Amino acid sequence: MKTHLKILVSTTLLFLATSQIIAQEASKAHKDSLETVVKEYYDLNLKIFQANSTIKDIDSTFELFTDDFTYVHPKYGGTYTKEDLYNGYVRNQKNGGYDGKVADIKIENKIIGLNAVVVEKRFVKKEDSGMKDGKLEMTLFEFRDGKISRIFEYW
Repeated sequence: MKTHLKILVSTTLLFLATSQIIAQEASKAHKDSLETVVKEYYDLNLKIFQANSTIKDIDSTFELFTDDFTYVHPKYGGTYTKEDLYNGYVRNQKNGGYDGKVADIKIENKIIGLNAVVVEKRFVKKEDSGMKDGKLEMTLFEFRDGKISRIFEYW
């Protein structure tokens, strides 16, 4: 009887340890996928900010968003729907607002949680005297089903 109990306990512990390892791997993969989407978002935005950007560049960015996506930026007008934000990007592009002055977007720090990423970043801008780092800005990305469902700017 003692042998059966030892085998049962050993098997249970092995199962629990294996389950824990698998759960940790899934968690790391999930974090990696969120980080990849945020990087892609900033890479696409950098492309949009260039003078030769196209509507296709904007469309590519908006494919990262859920259908009910919202953009919140209290300092610059509050809450925007996906359509509002898209129209703003297109308007800025047509009006020459994307002129290549933004040379890079540096991610200084990030915290990746369950379906959310907080980023501390700064824009690097071209100036007559050379490149200049902008001030640090904080952005929260919320996710649903692998897509960005909300961006909240804290700057």
